[in-house]
Amino acid sequence: MAAPEPAERREARALALLRELGAGDLDHPGGTLLAHLERVHARLAAWGARPALRLAGLCHACYGTDGFATALLPLARRGELAAVIGAEAEEIVYFYACCDRAASYPTLAADDPAVDGPAGAGAADDDEVVSSVAPAFRDRFTGRLHSPGRQSRRDFAELSAANELDLAAIDPAFRAARGPGLRALFTRLRGLLSEPARRDCRAVLGVGPS
Repeated sequence: MAAPEPAERREARALALLRELGAGDLDHPGGTLLAHLERVHARLAAWGARPALRLAGLCHACYGTDGFATALLPLARRGELAAVIGAEAEEIVYFYACCDRAASYPTLAADDPAVDGPAGAGAADDDEVVSSVAPAFRDRFTGRLHSPGRQSRRDFAELSAANELDLAAIDPAFRAARGPGLRALFTRLRGLLSEPARRDCRAVLGVGPS
């Protein structure tokens, strides 16, 4: 059996793909989209996220998002991204991209017992529901409504925090306009966030999840 490709090699290949797809030419707060993606990747690494989550952070805008409509790749080419960053990381990218935020945010942590722990520590997903209120997640591409497992939601929350905190840290106007809403969101999702992510939320946004 072939040895798994080192994360550093996947990161280099991902950066080459992002440049090829024009991420370095797209304007984005703080410079270019590519610069933003690299900062999100670095923030996740600083939080101790596992390699798949870091790679997903680097490529999280490939299919566009509910907050950033420009897609670097069509969904028909998901296999190409998976070949570069791995199937697990690509699944996280898709999950992040497909989120209908208005429909999904309110109940994302509905069953959350506020258990602490590093969001990047484990890779196993489970569909266990720990309360009678199940999280409802809507896929904006397909319209499918489902209740994802806890690991998927932890990855999503961690990536969301890394993305939004980068924008808030680098763009004072964004922070002034969106800061209160982000503090409320990440306070609600605090049980899905790692302790380093919660600390960064407090540092960048002021009062926030504890």
